[in-house]
Amino acid sequence: MKRTSLISKLIAAFIGVLSIGLIALGATLNSWFKSYYLELRKTDLDNQGYSVASAASSYFECRENSSLDNLKNVISIVNNSIKGDIYITNTSGNIYVKSNYEDGESDVSKVNVSQKDIELLKEGNVLDYKAEEKIEVYKYSRPIFSDGTFVGILIIDKPAEQIDSVIDKVKQIVWTFIFVTIAGTTVMAGAFTRRFVVNPINEINKIANKFARGEVENRVRVKNIDEIGELARSFNTMAEYLERVDANRRDFISNVSHELRSPITSMKGFIAGILDGIIPKDKENYYLSIVYDEITRLSRLVNDLLDISAIEDGKYSLSMVEVDINVLIKLCVANAESSFIKKRLKCEVSLDDKHKIVYADSDRIMQVITNLLDNAIKYSYDGGNISIRTKEKSTKIYVKIKNEGPILTKEELVRIWDRFYKADKSRTNKESTGLGLPIVRSILAQHGEEVWAKNEKDGVSFIFTLSEYKQ
Repeated sequence: MKRTSLISKLIAAFIGVLSIGLIALGATLNSWFKSYYLELRKTDLDNQGYSVASAASSYFECRENSSLDNLKNVISIVNNSIKGDIYITNTSGNIYVKSNYEDGESDVSKVNVSQKDIELLKEGNVLDYKAEEKIEVYKYSRPIFSDGTFVGILIIDKPAEQIDSVIDKVKQIVWTFIFVTIAGTTVMAGAFTRRFVVNPINEINKIANKFARGEVENRVRVKNIDEIGELARSFNTMAEYLERVDANRRDFISNVSHELRSPITSMKGFIAGILDGIIPKDKENYYLSIVYDEITRLSRLVNDLLDISAIEDGKYSLSMVEVDINVLIKLCVANAESSFIKKRLKCEVSLDDKHKIVYADSDRIMQVITNLLDNAIKYSYDGGNISIRTKEKSTKIYVKIKNEGPILTKEELVRIWDRFYKADKSRTNKESTGLGLPIVRSILAQHGEEVWAKNEKDGVSFIFTLSEYKQ
């Protein structure tokens, strides 16, 4: 199929609409001008005809200073103005005087006037003949009265070409203007559309092709303050997001590679040492326990990766049930008892009510509490305190887990939700996968809930919400 450019379609649509409008306007103007001009000529003939009819009436009444010569002079003057033929006839159409009268010329010529027209003229009507089809002469007739008696007819014949030539000239001017306007508008519309529509779209298309080749650092430079400008800005916003995604992807691959390489290298070295006999027999169990810990760490890392991938891809369906959040908190605290003892931590649990029912996935919310509790334990000072509190507000249950430990910087408060980010890499490299908090946020987002962190006077607290179950 032959490709049609956008500019061609836009210009064709614009010019099509403009042409229809201008042609309709031209036809209307032509029709209006024709009617207006004919009415104007009729008014002129009325004024001129009245002068001739008055002179003819005086002549027929034989008034003082009225003569045939005077009548002919008036007819001549009017004839020079209207450029037509003027006839004075009796009531039957026999000519008394005409504008092109020559001395010695016979006056027996007659103008054909129908009986119907004579009756209308006798009643004082002025007749103006406007033929619907093409005619050679426009005819104007006016009755002449003498002492109230119908005595004659004033007839003015004006060549149609005199009137039609003016109308045709106006038509020519109107249609020339319309076609010149359409042609000029086509050129200007093409230039305007190319500059303000096509070129910006081509710029966006060019950058999009670069994006397809992986050059995500490019941006569209369009300054239009219109829909295309909005499109360009939205495109740049998308580009920034994709650049961040690409950077996160590279960081993710780098982090995963590092997290996998370290334990694998360690395990490979220890096992090779045992197989080669470099490690003494009495030390084998010690190094095998290290290998076991690394395998456990790898298993935890893989499980976390699978969890966060399934949650973010929407492939993990929640099993929403009525669950007592207080029971889940107590169970998670009991499971972490050995970790409390190891760091000599005190855990204070303050629940808003004896039972608090929420609507959630029990296993996933338990994973959220466990991850936040593990995070609090890892970053607590030895011998410090950890507190867990719940509070009901409106239809939400707020769960707050706080530890006594170092506070976070502004950058850390933002980045702790990034995958593999560790606020203190030197202390947590062996203990943390850097995926606990991202998993927490993903699980709560899937529940339609929120989670955030904030610095306290002597530590950091994490708060998340759950929807209270209402029967």
